[in-house]
Amino acid sequence: MLKNFVLLCILGGLVIACSTPTRDCAAFKEGRFRYTALIDGVEQTTVFERDQEIEIDYFEGRADTSSVRWINDCEFIVKNLNPKNLSEQKSIHMKILSTTDSSYTFEYGLVGSAQKTRGTAIKMN
Repeated sequence: MLKNFVLLCILGGLVIACSTPTRDCAAFKEGRFRYTALIDGVEQTTVFERDQEIEIDYFEGRADTSSVRWINDCEFIVKNLNPKNLSEQKSIHMKILSTTDSSYTFEYGLVGSAQKTRGTAIKMN
């Protein structure tokens, strides 16, 4: 009896550990969001608005507009429409990893680069 209980607990633990995170990416394709990151040791917040094709980022009193091209429900490419320098010309690959009712965790990096950074965006509306 005890042996069956232990096996059941181990099996239950494996099922819980192997479950995939919730991903309702469609709920985050459009809206107004806030993202806070640590930049050079200082916490910085960006607010951005996104619809199916355009994303407008507001950072330090400046607005930048980017095109949005969805690869699938949870991945998209962002490309700055008015780059000011060479680094702003590079496209960024975004991938939503998990979602809650009001936020999503994502990873992003330059297209073609193996280096990725993670963050969490909070839906404001």
